[in-house]
Amino acid sequence: MKKSLKVFLFSLLALSLFVVAACGSTEEPAEEAPAEGENTEEAADEAALEETGELVVYSSRNENFVNALLEKFTADTGIEVKPLHAGDNAVSRIKGEAGNAQADIFISNDVGALENLRLEGLLEGSDPEGIESIDEKYRAEDNSWFALSARTRVLMYNKDLITEEEMPKSIEDLTDPKWQGEFAITRGGNGSMIGHVSALRNEWGDDKTIEWIEEVKDNAGSVLEGHGDIRRAVGAGEFKFGLVNNYYYHQQLQEPTDNNVGVIYPDQEEGEMGAVVNAAGVGLVKDAPNAHSAKVFLDWILEEENQREFSYESLEVPINPEIEAVEGAESISDYKTHDMPLSELGEVWEDTRELIERAGLDLDL
Repeated sequence: MKKSLKVFLFSLLALSLFVVAACGSTEEPAEEAPAEGENTEEAADEAALEETGELVVYSSRNENFVNALLEKFTADTGIEVKPLHAGDNAVSRIKGEAGNAQADIFISNDVGALENLRLEGLLEGSDPEGIESIDEKYRAEDNSWFALSARTRVLMYNKDLITEEEMPKSIEDLTDPKWQGEFAITRGGNGSMIGHVSALRNEWGDDKTIEWIEEVKDNAGSVLEGHGDIRRAVGAGEFKFGLVNNYYYHQQLQEPTDNNVGVIYPDQEEGEMGAVVNAAGVGLVKDAPNAHSAKVFLDWILEEENQREFSYESLEVPINPEIEAVEGAESISDYKTHDMPLSELGEVWEDTRELIERAGLDLDL
C-alpha cells in the first residue's frame, strides 16, 4: 500500500513538472521543411537580391552611343551600372575571363562577335520578355544574344569634291586605279570591317577577297582608326569619299560645318550582291556574377522605348519593324541587301580576322 502511494505521488509530481515546463517554454515550434521543389523560385529570387545590385557591362560601341542608355537603365531600375568601354578588345577580354566571368552583359557593334562568343560557350541562353519583337534571323537560336539596330556599309562622299554620278557604285570599284589616294577605310580589326569582309568571302570566296583587300589597302588614301575619323575627314574635304556604316553619314549631316555630304548604297544593280548589312546588339555573358541584374536589363532593353533609345543615339535603323527609323534614315527594306545570314558571321569571325591580316591590312594601327 505504501509502495503504491509512492508510485502515485511520483507520477503526479512528474506530470506537474511537465505541465509547468510546457507552459513556461518560449521557444517557437520548428517550421516544417518545405516539400522538395516548393518555393524554389522564391528562394532563387531572394538569393538573386543578395547580389551586389550592380550590372557590369562590357561594350565595344562608341561610348557616346552607350552612356545615355545605361544612365536611363539606372534611373528606371535603381541598378547601378559599371561600364567598361573596351572597343574591339571587349571580345578578347571576355574570352580571357572564361571560367571567371567579370561581365554580365556585352553590348556589341557586331553580331559576328556575339555569335563567335556563343559558339565558344561564353554566352548563356535567355528568354527575356519581348524577345518576340526581334525577328528570329536577328537573334541567336538560344536567345543568348539579339540584335537591336542595323547598319549598312555605304560610301559617304563630299559633294564639293565629287558628284553622285561620278561616285563608284560598287564595292569592287574601290580597286580601280583612278581612285588612288581619293578615299579612306578603317583598320582591319574594326568589327564592321570584319563583318564586311566575311560577307565578301561568302560572295566571292577567299582568293578574290584577299586580292580585293590587298588592292584596296594600296589604293586607299589612308587607313584610319575608326569610322568617325573617316566621316570627319571626308566632311572636311581631305578625301572625296570613305567606306563607312550608314549612320556615320547621318552624323555628319548634323555637324554645324563640313556637312555637305552624300551617300551611295553600293551594289544595287541587277545581278549585284547588294549592300552589306550588320547589326549591333546585346549578349548575356555565361555565369554572369550579377545574373539577376542582367535579366532585368534584358527585359528592360526590349521595351520599345529602350529599343528606340539604343538605335536613335547612334542614328542606326531599329531591327524591330514597329519602331520607326530616325528621320532621314532608310529602312533596310528600302534597298537591296546582301543575303548572308548575320548569324553565320560568328562561324567565320576569327578566320576572317586572320585572312585580313594575311592580306596585309593591319588589324590595329
